[in-house]
Amino acid sequence: MKQDIDSFFNDPGKWQVEFTSLRRILLDCGLDERFKWGKPCYVFQERNVVLIHGFKNYCALLFHKGALLKDAENLLVQQTKNVQAARQIRFTNAEDIENHKAAVKAYVYEAMEVEKAGLEVMLKTTSDFDMPDEFKQILKRNPDVKDAFDKLTPGRQRGYLLYFSGAKQSDTRIRRIEKYTQNILNGKGLNDR
Repeated sequence: MKQDIDSFFNDPGKWQVEFTSLRRILLDCGLDERFKWGKPCYVFQERNVVLIHGFKNYCALLFHKGALLKDAENLLVQQTKNVQAARQIRFTNAEDIENHKAAVKAYVYEAMEVEKAGLEVMLKTTSDFDMPDEFKQILKRNPDVKDAFDKLTPGRQRGYLLYFSGAKQSDTRIRRIEKYTQNILNGKGLNDR
């Protein structure tokens, strides 16, 4: 992982030209640059607005509250069905960025207005997520696991529910639940060590 903004932009990696173009656009919009989560993050009034990141097949701007944007140009992509607030604009080359420069600026300015207005994305609660029958049975049979699960933070609860329900077969769901039951009892999330 990159250690700071300079190392991010000076890395001779695949998206260096594209990252530099995106950076220029975001700074031209008057956003402040920070380094968060190993990525350049652009803030307005100390609120995260957008960050730059790269993947194998594309680089992207990730709008933290992209779900609230109008998406007039139909550019926003929801990374997965479970992502609630963030949306990406994806690019595959510098020409693509240049061709969408005006639209990107419009999205950034709209995202800044979202922050000025203090708008928040209405996130689903834990009870809105599917709980696999196999996990319901464990919670019913073992009150200690139920109590420990109920004490987890909502994010940790959702992490487990998404992971458990992500398995297509019942046997796989059961194995996943059995593997992580002790973590739940220890008050740990799916990725906590």
